[in-house]
Amino acid sequence: MILLQLFFSYLKIGFFGFGGGYAMLSLIQNEVVVRNGWLTGAEFADIVAVSQITPGPIAINSATYIGYAVAGIWGSVVATFAVCLPAMTLMILITRFFLKLHDNKYLTGVITGMKPVVIGMILSAALLLMFPKSDDEANFIDAWSWIFFGGCLIGSYFKVNPILLIVMSAAAGIVKYYLF
Repeated sequence: MILLQLFFSYLKIGFFGFGGGYAMLSLIQNEVVVRNGWLTGAEFADIVAVSQITPGPIAINSATYIGYAVAGIWGSVVATFAVCLPAMTLMILITRFFLKLHDNKYLTGVITGMKPVVIGMILSAALLLMFPKSDDEANFIDAWSWIFFGGCLIGSYFKVNPILLIVMSAAAGIVKYYLF
């Protein structure tokens, strides 16, 4: 039964999660934390953090981890397959008709109209992670998070290698965790 719930939840996420992984985060959070109660807000925030630093799309990484957390190996397989199925199906159909439709003004209009929605969904995901819906869920953003963010922002302004920034952030996080 839980595998079927995972399948349909992630199938819905795959079909309606436009704009990539970050835009899908609010939809994933709603399905996993609010609607089904599989994880807490803090656990979901941890999954988002891990999904961001592992190779691959954030939606697939989070589906794999959440599926595993909910129903073990088979949950991981089912959730990952379900979130990928709509994109694979649509890509097969779209590539077949791409040459006929790439100059279609209606299709161009639809894609142009979706851009502000995607930006709104990304902003919604950021706000959901910053401000949990209930008071009993801890916010993972504290003063140290802002300090690390500021350091990375300054580092990227001065063109520090992004891999070095990630390694330095990880080291700073380990030091913060063990000392404070």
